[in-house]
Amino acid sequence: MGIQEFRGLDGRLSHVVLSDGTTLPADVAVVGVGIRPATELADGSGPDVDNGIVTDQSLRTSDPDVFACGDVASSYNPLLGRHIRVEHWANALNGGKAAGKAMLDQRIVYDRVPYFYSDQYGSSPGTGMECSGYVEAGAYDRVVFRGDATIRSDANPEFIAFWVKDGCVLAGMNVNVWDVQDGIQSLVRAGYAGEAVDLGRLADPGVPLDVVLS
Repeated sequence: MGIQEFRGLDGRLSHVVLSDGTTLPADVAVVGVGIRPATELADGSGPDVDNGIVTDQSLRTSDPDVFACGDVASSYNPLLGRHIRVEHWANALNGGKAAGKAMLDQRIVYDRVPYFYSDQYGSSPGTGMECSGYVEAGAYDRVVFRGDATIRSDANPEFIAFWVKDGCVLAGMNVNVWDVQDGIQSLVRAGYAGEAVDLGRLADPGVPLDVVLS
């Protein structure tokens, strides 16, 4: 179901009209722009397309003379054992370098841990977060929190959340906690390799992330 139009009253949003004519009351709209990959160059011209231009682990498409990277590429990530399209500028930056090397016949395996960051509500007080790893809805059995995730009016929360399956860390997001990405990504790599961790140590801020696996 699509959106046909937004309607307003006295300069404010009041209703959303769906494509079938249904009118819904609304006072806030969140619009996601650019959610579909721009695959027009590949559509019908050779390279396979499936939620992006499909590539192997070296960023080579089904046409051996064509490479793809960045938001538009659905690349096979051997760490995850699946194709994934990562919609963040860091993927375009890192993928571009890797694709360039692959074009020069260098042996490249693009297996970076999926990553994105976001800053919310401005810089002060604001909330910043980074997320590494990948986990689909229902593919984890618990979320482990390290730190205080309580929302308060007088202070921003500071915590790390880990999505875990059978004791293995599949993804981690740090919120207002910095310089921990190396540790989180190491845990994710270990988790996808089937290495479980002690969840008590994982949740304990007193245990450095780089020794949780030891």
